[in-house]
Amino acid sequence: MPEAGETVTPINQARSKLSEAVRDVKNALADRDDVVVDMREAHRMRLELLASELSPVFADVPSDIDFFDFALSSGLQPRLWIDAVSHVAMGRDRRTYRFVKDTRLGRIVLAESQDMKVVGDQVTRYVAERLVERQRLMEGGIEPMERPTPQADPETAAESKAGARTRGRTILGWLGLVLVGVLAGLAVSAALFWDRLLPLIDTLRP
Repeated sequence: MPEAGETVTPINQARSKLSEAVRDVKNALADRDDVVVDMREAHRMRLELLASELSPVFADVPSDIDFFDFALSSGLQPRLWIDAVSHVAMGRDRRTYRFVKDTRLGRIVLAESQDMKVVGDQVTRYVAERLVERQRLMEGGIEPMERPTPQADPETAAESKAGARTRGRTILGWLGLVLVGVLAGLAVSAALFWDRLLPLIDTLRP
């Protein structure tokens, strides 16, 4: 609070610097958002090219089969969905197509290449296998076809190995605690009943 007789001068310069700082922050956020949008649009454009390449395959699928999706989703990570458990997305380098499938054992990579035709051929084969599998099941209740063991997704394989090691250490730790408890119980019992055990030991001696 200024005292009587004092002159107060507004500090407009500080307010101007703050306004400039706010404007700079907004510009930086806008630039970052533009980069994210550009990346997303680039991913979507490449997936649209793949979808266009596969459009004859999608069109040949009978209309009464409804377990395929054939849809291009938006979002931070655009995906070309083939069915409920498999899709194609772009890799971190923005050029590599990754055809992956979610299974009970984790995510696996069915195909990964910068060549759109290579991944398109694998998607076509996957659709054909699903159609043949459905036909075989309808005709005779035959077990589903087994695909050759594909390459595991490195991002999820490392997590699975780490989890297995943690579970193994946990089991060994519990077993060690149980063993220590048993030995401690035997030692306490021997100490409590040692006076009673001595006559029994003397009778057993030759």
